[in-house]
Amino acid sequence: MSTPINLNKARKARARDAKAQAADENRAKFGRTRAERTAEQMRAEKLARLSDGHRLGREPGD
Repeated sequence: MSTPINLNKARKARARDAKAQAADENRAKFGRTRAERTAEQMRAEKLARLSDGHRLGREPGD
């Protein structure tokens, strides 16, 4: 016979694991330092300047 388990403890452990996984995902998504954020912003601005510099002298709708 297998040993009985407490369903309340199993449910709570599963909920704890789900919260921990969500916290890890949020850390990866939002947990950047100020230096990383400014570096990313500077990279995006540089890319925008370069792509704007390669445009022809006319409007895109013409």
